[in-house]
Amino acid sequence: MFDRNLYMMDDMQEEGDIIPVFSMGDDELKFDDVYKDVMPILALKNTVLFPGIVIPITVGRDKSIKALQKAEKGDKLLGVLTQKDMESEDPDQEGLHAVGTVARIMKILKMPDGSTTAILQGRKRFTPGIFLANDKMLEATVNIIEDAVPTKNVEFNAIMSTIRDFAKKIVELSPNIPTEANMMLKNIKNNGFMLNFIASNMNMGVAKKQEILETDDYMAKAHLVMNVMNGELQLLEIKDQIESKVRGDLEKQQKEYFLNQQLKTIQEELGGNPQEEELNRLQLLSDKKKWPKDAKDAFDREIIKARRINPQIAEYSVILNYLELMLDLPWDEVTKDIFNLKKVKAVLDKDHFGLEDVKKESSNTLLF
Repeated sequence: MFDRNLYMMDDMQEEGDIIPVFSMGDDELKFDDVYKDVMPILALKNTVLFPGIVIPITVGRDKSIKALQKAEKGDKLLGVLTQKDMESEDPDQEGLHAVGTVARIMKILKMPDGSTTAILQGRKRFTPGIFLANDKMLEATVNIIEDAVPTKNVEFNAIMSTIRDFAKKIVELSPNIPTEANMMLKNIKNNGFMLNFIASNMNMGVAKKQEILETDDYMAKAHLVMNVMNGELQLLEIKDQIESKVRGDLEKQQKEYFLNQQLKTIQEELGGNPQEEELNRLQLLSDKKKWPKDAKDAFDREIIKARRINPQIAEYSVILNYLELMLDLPWDEVTKDIFNLKKVKAVLDKDHFGLEDVKKESSNTLLF
């Protein structure tokens, strides 16, 4: 569910390629900011900022840097919108989604490589109104969306309880997520922030995250989050079952190998190895047998293979049966047959009285 870089603040790339981190405090969605009618707008490429979430982004575009600088000099607030086209370097109003999040600048850092990194905290959702004519940066009027998280809705609370259980299981099944994440999730009391935190960190596309951000009804938002979590949980459970089976098979093979080596050592100490003795017996029979060179070479190859593999695996028995069959076949061995029909008739009459029609048919067949 969570990005492996959730607890890191390095390896940051261009704006929009961000790493969600935990928010400050427990009242994550309770902000008392005074919002201006017009704000600078920052466009994100590859993610969606949710209320309450703190993210570091590396800013490179001139318009984005100027928007940050203007907000930094003022009330430190700016609107954050996700681009529709991730490849666009200069998105306009039509290239941005209709719902975003007002962010507060917590820190602006100058990196050693000359780039600018901003630590932003999502505050409240908003919709942009009129974009102002400004060639230097994006600016727009903002309409703040006041969210009302249900507190006494039994069904909503039940869904949130299921989401928390899903989150706990996903953390336990994901090897890249530290176990401390469960303690972090346990400390989140605000259901609205819990949805934002999980949605921000789930492994899903930007379009799905934007859909969750734009959803006003918290019941519908919770269902969207739960459905995505359910799919990922099922995938992780299947993956865990496969890995457990592989581990079990490897452990079984290692155990069998260890026991076989012990058995082999014990047998050598006692002066005998049943498998080795059986193969030696077959080798002696092979040396005495008169058969074509191709058959002899095939037998030798298989007996060498039998000496190398573990006698406990199924292939060993198959090879052993094949070797015994090769020895039983009458290679270059012939018998002198008697085709005297009178003697054949005498034998048949002696062993089977009557059956004249059958005997007559047999005689006619032998004639041809």
